[in-house]
Amino acid sequence: MHNGPLTGIRILDLSRILAGPWAGQLLADYGADVIKIEQPGSGDETRRWGPPWITDAGSGQPADSAYYLSANRNKRSMTCNLAHADGRALVAALAETADVVLENFRVGTMEQFGLDAATLRSRNPRLIYCSVSAFGQNGPRAGEPGYDAMIQAGGGLMSVTGEPVEAGGRPQKVGVAVADIMAGMYASTAILAALHRRNVSGQGDTIDVPLFDTQVAWLANQAMNYLVGGTVPGRHGTGHPNLVPYQAFPTQDGDIMIAVGSDRQFNDCMLALGLDEVADDARYRENAGRVEHRDDLLASISTATRGHTTADLLSILGEAGIACGPINDLAAVFGDPHVEHAGLVRTLERGDAGEVPTVLNPVRFEGSGKRADFAPPALGEHTDEILREELGYDAEKIAALRADGAI
Repeated sequence: MHNGPLTGIRILDLSRILAGPWAGQLLADYGADVIKIEQPGSGDETRRWGPPWITDAGSGQPADSAYYLSANRNKRSMTCNLAHADGRALVAALAETADVVLENFRVGTMEQFGLDAATLRSRNPRLIYCSVSAFGQNGPRAGEPGYDAMIQAGGGLMSVTGEPVEAGGRPQKVGVAVADIMAGMYASTAILAALHRRNVSGQGDTIDVPLFDTQVAWLANQAMNYLVGGTVPGRHGTGHPNLVPYQAFPTQDGDIMIAVGSDRQFNDCMLALGLDEVADDARYRENAGRVEHRDDLLASISTATRGHTTADLLSILGEAGIACGPINDLAAVFGDPHVEHAGLVRTLERGDAGEVPTVLNPVRFEGSGKRADFAPPALGEHTDEILREELGYDAEKIAALRADGAI
């Protein structure tokens, strides 16, 4: 079992898809006992979001999708039919001794089930209840559903992602579901904060994490550029709205990312590229001027980088102390010596599918190493174990619940 900093904390994870499961996985990585509650027969929808899949060793048929595997390691899976009164009673019973309930059902659903924050916290005042939804638990859009792509679009991220309008570019979403993942990150940190406050007050908490709000919140400098400057930010491709040069440049055989963060670095970069006259140009000596004259400067740098291979530029700029790097595909990423040194990829055993790969949580706690004890569970893999160990049910009672469709 886990021995991380959250050892002894039990979480009922009633969430599906990505935002909630990502929060649950982070907390499981830190040592919490996360019980994933799933619908009998189907489970988390992402189990079917493939290909690719892992393969059932017995039948040779697809088991679970890679998507599901990405967000559910270190959890235990229990099937429980929330449409069945006995199924709802099981969750309520588990919540009486749980530390956290995490859910992302559509607003109002948990009240219909009698598993809402007010009901469960009336029975367990120390319970921390975290809801993740598209637009929060109240307000004019509270009842609307939401997926990552529409949140990226409506929350402003797509408007600042992609090639510029002048270059014929159109809005783009990020290639990973970052709105979901960031909501999961906010949820996990909020849960940790609530656990800390409970240590002082003895009382639980109710947490509301809207995807839309989190997307707007982490627009970061782009949001402040608009609020302070009054100008709607545009798209700069791989470029940066506030720093120049800070983007990808063409080479003889591909592209290279160059990131210059100070006037001194700019001067060193230009000299390394043989652009002495650009380094001496008064328009470019300070970053504000480089932003103002972005197009002319980028044209000069691009002409210089096209004269070198990517490998040559990595060497030239690296010797000058300039932050730069290749634009790797995932094969190159997982072949990087740093990834191997850091041990970011690990295989875990799962009974029905043999070895399952996972990308480890990057956080290191002194003395704990990087934790990834359990492969993402098969559907209902731990149902009997949880009912037996946590609620004291015997085999006869478990069999009756299963026969009745409650689990």
